[in-house]
Amino acid sequence: MAGSSHGHTPAAWTGVTISFIGFCIAGVFMVAANPVGFWGGIAVVFLGGIVGGAMKAAGLGMPKETEAQVRARTQPATVTAQPATAQTSA
Repeated sequence: MAGSSHGHTPAAWTGVTISFIGFCIAGVFMVAANPVGFWGGIAVVFLGGIVGGAMKAAGLGMPKETEAQVRARTQPATVTAQPATAQTSA
């Protein structure tokens, strides 16, 4: 879909970045055999989801579709009555 931004919003980037940092923290402490640090990293992962959701609620996420956008997306494509012509090179 040409008009889609695939969720590239400040809310999405912030939530994913915080969650990624949490995964890294949890991974380091898992290898270091430190369960407290591991669970701290998991808490940071959940914090990323909470921050992303809060930013989306504050208006920094994807805007909601308007009624016109929903109708345009759900309507079937119209077919023209003109036949296709082959282009020839001179």
